[in-house]
Amino acid sequence: MSRSGYTLPVFACAAAVAALHWLRDRKTLTLASVDLIEPAQIAEIPIEQVAGLSENMALAITRSDPGDNLDLTKNTPIWALVEWREEGEAIIIKGGEGIGRQMNADDKPAIYAYAQRLLKENLQRMLAPGEKITVTIILPEGRSLAVRTSNSAFGVVEGLSLLGTTGISQPLSTPDQLAVFRAELQDKASRFESLVFCIGENGLDLARKLGINPKQLVKTANWLGPMLVEADVLGVKEILLFGYHGKLMKLAGGIFHTHHYLADGRREILSAHCAIAGLKLPDIQAVFNSATAEAALTHLKSLDASTGSDWVNQVYSAIAETIDVRSQEYIQSHSERGTKVTVCGSILFDRDRKIIVKSKTAGLLMGKLC
Repeated sequence: MSRSGYTLPVFACAAAVAALHWLRDRKTLTLASVDLIEPAQIAEIPIEQVAGLSENMALAITRSDPGDNLDLTKNTPIWALVEWREEGEAIIIKGGEGIGRQMNADDKPAIYAYAQRLLKENLQRMLAPGEKITVTIILPEGRSLAVRTSNSAFGVVEGLSLLGTTGISQPLSTPDQLAVFRAELQDKASRFESLVFCIGENGLDLARKLGINPKQLVKTANWLGPMLVEADVLGVKEILLFGYHGKLMKLAGGIFHTHHYLADGRREILSAHCAIAGLKLPDIQAVFNSATAEAALTHLKSLDASTGSDWVNQVYSAIAETIDVRSQEYIQSHSERGTKVTVCGSILFDRDRKIIVKSKTAGLLMGKLC
């Protein structure tokens, strides 16, 4: 049985709780209690070090433990610096060294909604009326670890994100995690005929902002193939596939487990659709030789801007329609329901969380979901 752990926001919060505890009581915590909120349970997080830096400032350190997840942040130190303040709001949260900056959000620190809520709700309970603090989260290894992630593809630079919608970190690449996802799918399929499959947290976050009912959102991680088949078995009539284009386009090539350790045909898929659309050979070669899917998209955008063409829409519309067809073919090939195949539509977004394209079916589904 794989072991679950906690997400980065939980450890950041635990360190902040320990630092604030020192400021209040001049005592060192070895375990910090954190109310995870999502889910509604208390986590006891080991604290590695606590130090008072002055009468008004304390630092606490813990280490990330995501369980058996394939997570590069495993065992990385997380620091929280807490300082008393005289004016302003009760709790101000800042990103220090190693916390990424959001290029598409005025360089704000990449400390997202769940992390903000977790920190504020846990720390507020410790403050007396009128007390005010500044909390600075630091990831000493964040900048070096960030180069091994896709953060920059989503406009986050110079560090890692405190991203997530829950405090529990489940192993995303193990059969145990698939069982967790299937259980969630079974629950939601019993209540809704239309569901939205999101590969990761960015898709879940954007889908909510677009007004899609959160109760119809299902996280799949990289298990799109098994989850599509399960949805069909459960009688789900419509599925909207919602994902970052660098992940979701793999389905157009028949790749239904999207972890890069298993298969990665993105440049081949993009290049093939560029050739079918009629791009000239030098541009097809530029797309094929792009280091990332985002770089290939940027090339197509620059081509459109310089020539007044519409290659992005042509190429990505074809990819989206291919995803729909291949998804339904995949379901059909694994289905015991005969011709009653679940209808699929797809939406692809870019690193700025802006939608690139919706397939025709996706456009119709969005009208029902929002």
